[in-house]
Amino acid sequence: MYVLGIEAATPVAAAGIINREKILSERLVNNRRTHSINLLPMIKAVLEDAGLESSDLGGIAVSSGPGSFTGLRIGLATAKTLAQVWELPIVGVSTLDTLAYAFWGHDNLVCPILNARKNEVYTAVYRFSNIHRECLAGPLAISIQELIEILDKYGSRVTFVGDGVPVYQEELIKYFGKRAVFAPPALSFPRGAVTAQLGMEKFKQGLGVKPLDLLPEYLRLSEAEVVWLRKQEALKTENEAGI
Repeated sequence: MYVLGIEAATPVAAAGIINREKILSERLVNNRRTHSINLLPMIKAVLEDAGLESSDLGGIAVSSGPGSFTGLRIGLATAKTLAQVWELPIVGVSTLDTLAYAFWGHDNLVCPILNARKNEVYTAVYRFSNIHRECLAGPLAISIQELIEILDKYGSRVTFVGDGVPVYQEELIKYFGKRAVFAPPALSFPRGAVTAQLGMEKFKQGLGVKPLDLLPEYLRLSEAEVVWLRKQEALKTENEAGI
């Protein structure tokens, strides 16, 4: 079975193809071009690099969040459209799971942090062993102080990874000292091949769905939704007051 993985939930755009034994092809870019420009050419390229046609694929895995609202919408729209046209099942994969996956078997707790703006991070806390992955907390959209309080309960060394690290690294070092370990830049971005690998695990469990049934994992409302709700609340207050 061949699985195409698509990642667009962060500033990185990535695509990769795997089968049950290995990675066949993978591409990743971290530039200022929008994902709507990058993704389709990358998907076409990884298919060509792998020597495959769309008809060879058994499914598509796509980052379903959390992450950038715009990036998620572009990635999901691309993956769902391709799955619909190619008549393939699709699965959503957590961006946080993808970031943490590189640390399988790692002794430290693993804590991906994505910069969610508004002084918050998207995060989760993982513990790995040689046989399984355990999510101890999350996924969450919380302040860095709230995350520190959660991690402090475990009293363990923590490896931090993700695009939120440069933003909050000094604060984390100040609190945790040598208990805070930071992943190198090469491991700080979600990869398309890892998205495909985690998708493969879901397909094996029979979790593939029809494209229209896949929903994003936003964790919090978008700014547009917040503004709309405020307006609705204001209108409700005015109506109740008879204004």
